[in-house]
Amino acid sequence: MFAVLTAAIAPGMALLSYFYLRHQYTHEINGLVLRSFIAGGILVFPIMVLQYAFIVEGIFTDTISQAVILYGFFEEFFKWFLLFFLVYQHAKFKRHYDGIIFGVAVALGFASVENVFYLVAFGVETAIGRALLPVTSHALFGVIMGYYFGKAKTEAEGKNSYLLLALLVPVTLHSVYDLITGLVNHYFLFVVIPFMICLWLFALHKVKLASRFDS
Repeated sequence: MFAVLTAAIAPGMALLSYFYLRHQYTHEINGLVLRSFIAGGILVFPIMVLQYAFIVEGIFTDTISQAVILYGFFEEFFKWFLLFFLVYQHAKFKRHYDGIIFGVAVALGFASVENVFYLVAFGVETAIGRALLPVTSHALFGVIMGYYFGKAKTEAEGKNSYLLLALLVPVTLHSVYDLITGLVNHYFLFVVIPFMICLWLFALHKVKLASRFDS
């Protein structure tokens, strides 16, 4: 069990460290990042119950509606909701890049706990694939969501538009990812690898923009 927990949590902690160590933070921000990570992990439970209830009731049973609504929309909406009410209103949230680190913390808290359940069910031998695809994609969705939260927090105009983009862009990307995993079989790697490369490039571009705005 210890091996499963380590394999499940390690990728999330490594990715969080990668984005976190790009800037120095105060003790107050450190505490808020930790709370965001824990809250993201707790978020797995109500989302899993909600997804299970819809499937049992025979709602959203086809691959497309599950990818777009059950996974893409539900998961990103609740992360967005948590970021808005837990972090966005907080006085310590002051910079563009703060949004990214909080977004990543929530996303990786969620991804780490979800990964624990997956590895318990399917075995630790799936850990590498999970780290490279689902955990990493959650982190990058969190970067993008957090970037727009940072814009909404720091820009004088267009706050509502940025908050809407903070939801719509991750929902769209998450839905596309799940559509690939659900619909593409024989040529899965030929589709998902270019998608992940583009996702990395897009997210890192947002990281550079946020750092440039702050400097």
